[in-house]
Amino acid sequence: MRCSGILLHITSLPSPGGIGSLGQEAYDFVDFLQAAGMRIWQVLPVGPTGYGDSPYQSTSVFAGNPLLISCRKLREDGLLSYQDGEEMVPLDPEKVDYEQVKINKDHLLRRCFNQSADRLKDQLEAFEAAHPWVTDFALFTAAKNHFGQVMWTKWPDEGLRLRRPEALEKYRRILDKEIRFQIFCQYLFRRQWADLKKYCKEHGVRLFGDMPIYVAEDSADTWTHPEVFQLNRDRVPKRVAGVPPDLFSADGQLWGNPLYRWPNLRFHRFRWWVDRMRGMAELYDMVRIDHFIGFANYWSIPYGAPNARGGKWVKAPGKALFKRLKEAVPDLQIIAEDLGEASPRVHKLLDYCGFPGMKVLTFGFDGDETNPHFPGNYTKNSVAYTGTHDNDTTLGWAEKTDPKALDFAKRTLHFSEVSEAPEAFIQALFNLPCDIVIVPMQDVLGLGGYARMNFPSTIGGNWLWRMKPGVLTQELSMKYFLLNKQTNRR
Repeated sequence: MRCSGILLHITSLPSPGGIGSLGQEAYDFVDFLQAAGMRIWQVLPVGPTGYGDSPYQSTSVFAGNPLLISCRKLREDGLLSYQDGEEMVPLDPEKVDYEQVKINKDHLLRRCFNQSADRLKDQLEAFEAAHPWVTDFALFTAAKNHFGQVMWTKWPDEGLRLRRPEALEKYRRILDKEIRFQIFCQYLFRRQWADLKKYCKEHGVRLFGDMPIYVAEDSADTWTHPEVFQLNRDRVPKRVAGVPPDLFSADGQLWGNPLYRWPNLRFHRFRWWVDRMRGMAELYDMVRIDHFIGFANYWSIPYGAPNARGGKWVKAPGKALFKRLKEAVPDLQIIAEDLGEASPRVHKLLDYCGFPGMKVLTFGFDGDETNPHFPGNYTKNSVAYTGTHDNDTTLGWAEKTDPKALDFAKRTLHFSEVSEAPEAFIQALFNLPCDIVIVPMQDVLGLGGYARMNFPSTIGGNWLWRMKPGVLTQELSMKYFLLNKQTNRR
């Protein structure tokens, strides 16, 4: 069925407290999507963020980010008492001030824990029993706090680093209250997420999530399951992830994430991956797997290398993994992020899986009409975007791109002024043969490059943009309702 959706991360909602949350503004956005004839809400990863506040460098593949918990909803549910003035008011409502948000949210959540944890004892025990990962995640997070946020491989207690039973027992005892607080926060996140997902389903909206292929080195996952990753006896990575040099980067990209021990995973019937995908299915109706190319072959770089040039291609398990995942998690719809240089092995894996790949319209105007992102080359089984969270907004692209590319886009999409680019790209997108089209909210609002979400390979100044209150007007929803109807998307 042809349908459309909007890409808007939770943090970008205009919620009180300085950051978007799972409160009323999320429900208002679902109402807007329904009124606009949209059927999909795509978000970025919702795990706890680490260094740089990137949702793609989370401290857990299973946990939720406590910053997304709505304190207003906790108050409405009778779990937290506070005055409106106790929530931070940002200096700039269009940007997240993460440091201030963290301080304020942590203060209110700890108050909620003190006020309500005891009377939620039964629910918390049931939650812990249903989510086995949460106890290790809570201990990991409590230990990180205890040791001043240093990376777990540098914790001063070797026994804890290496997960020796007596050390685990010791720190569970020492950090008991903090561990219980962390479990409490995960319970609150899942409770609010489940409520929102139910509301989405009732209003005909599917939640579309995003899952990075790799995990952060400084994560509960690498500490809890070192056997899954290419680590040495001291738990330091042997080889790490990245991509090779190309026309855009002479040194390639050195991501630094630990690589998987695929032979060990295969021996255990990919159990860790099955658990991970089941976790995704609990959160989402659909999920985009970032860097899908890495399941066919991956770029392996020696740990400590200054750049990615010294890496090599290594085959990944490909079909064997996805055969197992289809057996174990059959109902989760997967979209493959296949951007970048895809080898024949990648194309064979995509054909085998049948997953839709991605097309990005702003990538399509380099003057070559054989470019797979040129609008004449899109196929039904693709998810098409004007742009992604890693690209400039469409207006920003039009303002900064090469004049020849802009002229080619103007002639192809029939617009004359730079300011008309977002509207022209969206109109073209909806008329493509692709079953699913997604528009970033910044393009829906016609915003310039200041609203860009991320500059890849940079630290700081990313993941900040927030939507202004009051922009989800009836006029805007009617405009998209008519566009969906005209292009047979429903």
